[in-house]
Amino acid sequence: EKQLSLEVGDTVHIQEVCDGKNISKHKKYESYCCLFLFISPTHIPFQGVFPASFVHLKEELVISGEMPLVKEVTTTLREWGSIWKQLFVVIKNKKQTNKSTVCRLMCELMEWRSQLLSGTLPSDEFKELKQKVTSKIDYGNKILELDQVVRDEDGNILEPERASVISLFRAHEEATAKINERIKEEQSNVQTDHSGISARIQSSPTHSLYVFVRNFVCRIGEDSELFMSLYDPIKQSIISENYLVRWGSKGFPKEIDMLNNLKVVFTDLGNKDLSREKIYLICQIVRVGRMDLKETHNKKWTMGLRRPFGVAVMDISDLIKGKIECDEEKQYFIPFFPVVAENDFLHSLLNKVTALRGDSGGQGLWVTMKALVGDIVQIRKEYPHLVDRSTVVARKLGFPEIIMPGDVRNDIYLTLVGGDFDKYNKTTQKNVEVIMWVCDEEGKNSICLGAGDKAVSEYRSVIYYQVKQPRWVETIKVAVPLEEMHRIHLRFMFRHRSSQESKDKSEKNFAMAFVRLMKEDGTVLQDGQHDLVVFKGDSKRMEDVNCYLSLPSTRHHHGDPHKTSGLSRSSSNVSGSGGGLSVSSRDSFTISTLVCSTKLTQNVGLLGLLKWRTRPELLKENLEKLKIIDGEEVVKFLQDTLDALFNIMMEHSQTDDYDILVFDALIYIIGLIADRKFQHFNTVLEAYIKQHFSATLAYKKLMAVLKRYLDVSSRGEQCEPILRTLKALEYIFKFIVRSRMLYSQMAAQTKPNESLFCIHVCFCVCFHLRKSYNLLFPYLIFLSIPLCHSLSFSLLCIHYSQGETFQHIQDIVVSLLSIINRTVITMGREHALISRVVACMTAILSQMDDRHYATYIETFSGSPELVVSDFLMESFLLFKDLIGKHVYPSDWMAMIMVQNRVFLRAINTYADTMNQKFLNNDDFEVQLWNNYFHLAVAFITQESLQLQHFSPTKRNKILAKYGDMRRLIGFAIRDIWYKLGSHKICFIPGMVGPILEMTLIPEEELRRATIPIFFDMITCENAHSGNFHKFENEIILKLDHEVEGGGGDERYILLDCAAEKPTLKTHVQHFVALVKGLLIRLLDYRTVMSDDSRNNRMSCTVNLLNFYKDINREGMYIRYLYKLRDLHLEGENYTEAAYTLLLHSRLLKWSDEMCSPQFESRGSQTQRQLKETLYDTIIDYFDKGKMWEEAITLCKELADQYENEIFDYELLSKRLEKQARFYENIMKILRPKPDYFAVGYYGQGYPPFLRNKVFIHRGKEYERREDFQNQLMSQFPSAVRLNTTTIPGDDIRNSPLQYIQCFTVQPVLEIPLRLKNKPVPDQIINFYKSNYVQRFHYSRPVRKGPVDPNNEFSMWIERTTFTTVYKLPGILRWFETTLSPLENAIETMESTNEKILTMINQYQADWSLPINPLSMLLNGIVDPAVMGGFAKYEKAFFTEEYNQQHPEDKDKLLRLKDLIAWQIPLLGGGISLHGKRVTDDLRPFHERMEECFKQLKKKVEKEYGVRELPDMDERKSTRPRSMLRSIRQSIISISSLQGSECGTPTKLYADR
Repeated sequence: EKQLSLEVGDTVHIQEVCDGKNISKHKKYESYCCLFLFISPTHIPFQGVFPASFVHLKEELVISGEMPLVKEVTTTLREWGSIWKQLFVVIKNKKQTNKSTVCRLMCELMEWRSQLLSGTLPSDEFKELKQKVTSKIDYGNKILELDQVVRDEDGNILEPERASVISLFRAHEEATAKINERIKEEQSNVQTDHSGISARIQSSPTHSLYVFVRNFVCRIGEDSELFMSLYDPIKQSIISENYLVRWGSKGFPKEIDMLNNLKVVFTDLGNKDLSREKIYLICQIVRVGRMDLKETHNKKWTMGLRRPFGVAVMDISDLIKGKIECDEEKQYFIPFFPVVAENDFLHSLLNKVTALRGDSGGQGLWVTMKALVGDIVQIRKEYPHLVDRSTVVARKLGFPEIIMPGDVRNDIYLTLVGGDFDKYNKTTQKNVEVIMWVCDEEGKNSICLGAGDKAVSEYRSVIYYQVKQPRWVETIKVAVPLEEMHRIHLRFMFRHRSSQESKDKSEKNFAMAFVRLMKEDGTVLQDGQHDLVVFKGDSKRMEDVNCYLSLPSTRHHHGDPHKTSGLSRSSSNVSGSGGGLSVSSRDSFTISTLVCSTKLTQNVGLLGLLKWRTRPELLKENLEKLKIIDGEEVVKFLQDTLDALFNIMMEHSQTDDYDILVFDALIYIIGLIADRKFQHFNTVLEAYIKQHFSATLAYKKLMAVLKRYLDVSSRGEQCEPILRTLKALEYIFKFIVRSRMLYSQMAAQTKPNESLFCIHVCFCVCFHLRKSYNLLFPYLIFLSIPLCHSLSFSLLCIHYSQGETFQHIQDIVVSLLSIINRTVITMGREHALISRVVACMTAILSQMDDRHYATYIETFSGSPELVVSDFLMESFLLFKDLIGKHVYPSDWMAMIMVQNRVFLRAINTYADTMNQKFLNNDDFEVQLWNNYFHLAVAFITQESLQLQHFSPTKRNKILAKYGDMRRLIGFAIRDIWYKLGSHKICFIPGMVGPILEMTLIPEEELRRATIPIFFDMITCENAHSGNFHKFENEIILKLDHEVEGGGGDERYILLDCAAEKPTLKTHVQHFVALVKGLLIRLLDYRTVMSDDSRNNRMSCTVNLLNFYKDINREGMYIRYLYKLRDLHLEGENYTEAAYTLLLHSRLLKWSDEMCSPQFESRGSQTQRQLKETLYDTIIDYFDKGKMWEEAITLCKELADQYENEIFDYELLSKRLEKQARFYENIMKILRPKPDYFAVGYYGQGYPPFLRNKVFIHRGKEYERREDFQNQLMSQFPSAVRLNTTTIPGDDIRNSPLQYIQCFTVQPVLEIPLRLKNKPVPDQIINFYKSNYVQRFHYSRPVRKGPVDPNNEFSMWIERTTFTTVYKLPGILRWFETTLSPLENAIETMESTNEKILTMINQYQADWSLPINPLSMLLNGIVDPAVMGGFAKYEKAFFTEEYNQQHPEDKDKLLRLKDLIAWQIPLLGGGISLHGKRVTDDLRPFHERMEECFKQLKKKVEKEYGVRELPDMDERKSTRPRSMLRSIRQSIISISSLQGSECGTPTKLYADR
């Protein structure tokens, strides 16, 4: 049985064990590592035996209810396992990165697979793990160049059957974007030891940070307030609301219920926030108690003062960006840094701490953190165990990147920046406390200090002890109902606080400031800093709203646009109804505000539009102003703006005064959202349309304006908004459809079919687009996708019931299909939108059934300007182009296969139409049918359908989902071909190549169905022309190209389908044999062309060119001559390159006839011109190879042409100069003799052109045998080197291994006739010693008989002669050795005589040897049936006919006769020796043998003469020289070597 070669990880099916114990036949056991079936490289399982210890038996646990994700991981691991092994075993040192990456990915997947199988994960962790697994699988597939897996929103594999074409396309786009982001992360080393986190973070527009305060360790002794927030140290700004934790003096939260429940989520963070260089989590600690901690606890000290205590800071950049994975159970320590001096403001201390770290002494915060993806609604859903309703939410200071409809927000963040307060009559600076109220005219108030805290009536600032210019930088949130905003203002009171309670009670408010939240024009307070006017006066008057509200609140700065409310710094009093208040010129106070409101704008123009009813006369102006308003402000108030626009449209439904303005404004807003800057707002707009849009009659207005624009364009008039309109068409359609749906619901109280109406709307618009196609085409090229994606909104993504939608789909097809076809044809394949347009075209075709196709075809019959053949021609060319060059990436396998399925249906449907309309003689269109055949073959041969190239996993998936589409269309081609009847001849030989390409696909059923087409072609051409030469020439030409391109295999067999036609049978059989021979050589050639061995490539090339020469295909012959020439030039074999080109030149004549196409290398040339050009090139090659003798021969031929034919003496002189230089080179330049090496390739492991053959190789200059042999062994690294020079036996020849034998041989000089018997200089004669040689000798010493030290003739030399097929040098650096039948006969006779002589010697030397071997040898020769073994030679060679045909073999015939004559005395000596040794029981046998010998001797001596041997008893060890020379030319005594011309030094051992 065959032994299996197993590798670690292979899976085997154990059928039985050798001790007979049956192990559950066909049961599958898997090794623990890589799980896949043990298959051959061609994916075909095979059987064999292996040692039982090679495998580990493991019972496989089958989980029937395994979740789909686990199955996907298992399948992925199996597929990756085989690839990883290839990377490790085959590629070895290449792609080390990929190898280690795959190993890491597989280990992570196996670990996660175990977690998934455990079933113990909470739902949020399971969801997160699922996302990580799918992200890892998709990333791994990408780097391994496997197919992309598309998924739905939940991460499950998206099945193409359950999704529309457009949905599938969008899923591919999204998956590609995610994977590319993931790869960028890997390349930039954003992630190192985990997967999916950062990729997911970057793919989401909203992010959150979960923080759980576990403990606060600090020696305070008083109550404290912890304000936690996110902080940007580069910009030195806080970026989130404060989370307030009130901590008691005993080391617990003040509210004991909050113990172990201090959780907060900082949310609304966007990608811009994550792109900040640094993000810190900070905690500002404010002590609440005495002015100074050193004061003793006594009632006389003022209590409840807010004093700065310190800060805690931690860099969380890597954590929040996903660079490190965070476990919500891992606790982080945030060190605490105290305030040292009174001028250490908390904000300033933050900057110091972030720049310079110190020792916290163990004081600080203990927290756990986790970066979460999504907004608060999403994370509450996905992480319920972390975030619940009790978790505090701290929002960002500012808007999130996406403001969803319904997210109503009206927050004003106010920051107490700083102040400058004079001490006036005090000896020390004041301890200033700022008290803030949110007031209306009646004095009501409400303030929020921080997230997690209850609303308070007033806010008191931190007190800095005796600091003239305190900088608080404390941020609080003002939460005010929207309807009260216009009445609200903020009031700030300034009070000096004393550390002694008695003094503190007597202190009054010494100043105040205020600011309104709304300005007179209705806009909200501008963001930024505000320098407020500080007023002084009676404390009661300062609290009286009527005393200050009419006064200006802010100081005037240069360039302040709000001058009217400003006041100069130098003012000292206030005019008007100041109520007794005066401006303090020596005090200042600065605040900063940030408005986060979806209802209040700071832009006057936008406010005018939102409140258009208050000033209707300005409506037109405000609509026009919308286009110049900052886009960020517009998208911030997207819902209100859209509501306003549609309200304007609806409230003016009886007139069209504002329709175009509203439409243009809508287009502007949609265009804004299309901008990359606001692309995240697409989801906002989608949500608005579905949930908040309510204009039931808007569809009429929108369609009217849209139609108006299209009509203007279709008339050729200038229509400036048309380009923007087409860009916004997708959302315009959605507004129209939604409006109509709402209208229908309101009118009929039933939910209508949204899809039907959408189709209707699309049809109306497309109808106008079709009318204005020529004018709009430049726009459509650029903007096709918005249109098509709008269509896909419903038309292309729902499976309809036949009855109600047939007409709607038909209308769309009629109006749109030809437009999209032409758009695809016109768009370049590199266009950014081409894939999307093709997806939409595919989607339309996928919705069509047979009736749609039939109805559409019928539309052509009613229109004289539309021709169905033109449409079919256009479609075929389009499909062929798309199939030949996919517009999708190669890893979008699902998309490509869906497109193929749709195209296949269309092609077959169109073919049925052609059968009905274009098959009759009158209507037959050759070009149309030709295009169909070429399209069908292009479809069947496209790379994406070649299942044999795919892994078993991928192949099985495709077969399960789509089947083998090649068979279907292949059978269709066959059926249509046989229907063509007499028209078949129109496609011969044009269709031979495409059909051949199809039949070369290794699919047996397809071949059986389509190969008979060839024999139908033969029959057809033979009936038409009397032969099938065109077909034969074409198939040979195309077969060469196809096999070289990768088609075909050893199992390709041309069936003899013409056997039933006796007249063709012989010709067809010859043709089949011809193709088989060619295919074998082409496959050998293709195999070795990827080989590193240039010699093998040359050998196969020569085999092919000789084959083409034999079958008289000069074009192909020349093609391979030049391929051989190129190979020689690569190896600098200039001599061989010259001989190769010389073969081409011999096909040409010295004539002025034009070259036939196969001879032309470039342009039109005569044969003379081409031959002269070739000679010039060949002479240059011979010159480089120092073969000047050959170059001179060609120079003489050229000189003769110049002198006697074309009389160009100038060229003649140049040629003679070159010729003279060659003569000079011969005499003066040293040319090293190349060595020649015999190389034998033995064993069945070699390809057929090398197997068990011997070649003579011509070495390069100064190349030693050791170097040549090492180079040879490097080409066959698994070969075994034979260290003997004898011809190996059958055991080695039949071995499955490879053996190489290499030794040096000597060329036999063959002096040309013109040099014989002449005094020739050595420089000339030396050339012929190693060139123009065909015979080579190898001599080795041997011993015969017993060793006799006293006998000088006991050493013998065996000389072997090799004759090559061609002389060397030639078109190769080596040629195979060959023997003629006559030479083989001589060698056989020599071998037989040598056997007899050797055995006689053995039996004379040792009388104890058994007689049987000698008996058998002698009887086998003298037996009448054998007659010496030479009877066959007499019939073959000793005839008059042979002498006439081979006069050159005269000497060899004499040699053969001489050997036959010498066999008689050898046999006589052997029989004589046998008679002395034979036993009595064998005596009858011996006597019969003697009788036979007498008859043989009589016959031979009569025919070939008498030969005599010396007496065997007298000459046991030595023989006459003449006799030995006659017995075997290659056996001579050592003494006879003296003076030998071809002698070699005697060697006692074989070459090693």
